Amino acid sequence: MLAVMLFISIVLGLIPLAGIAWIIVSGTITTVDGLFESLIMLSLSGVFFLNAFWELRDRGKKPGGPPKPSPPSEES
Repeated sequence: MLAVMLFISIVLGLIPLAGIAWIIVSGTITTVDGLFESLIMLSLSGVFFLNAFWELRDRGKKPGGPPKPSPPSEES
């Protein structure tokens, strides 16, 4: 299930980048519409790639890891 979420996040992160490439190829990047479309697509792509990053980072953690020792308290 987690592998499917990772795959979907990566695919949905790549689709807006393809849209930005299309805007550049078509030559509308210099218009106001092209600039705003590019910004919106970059933010969408960033959100999905951030989700994929978090998913990969959480895979490296073990849920039942040993607890961290507490620092010794100074009592006067």
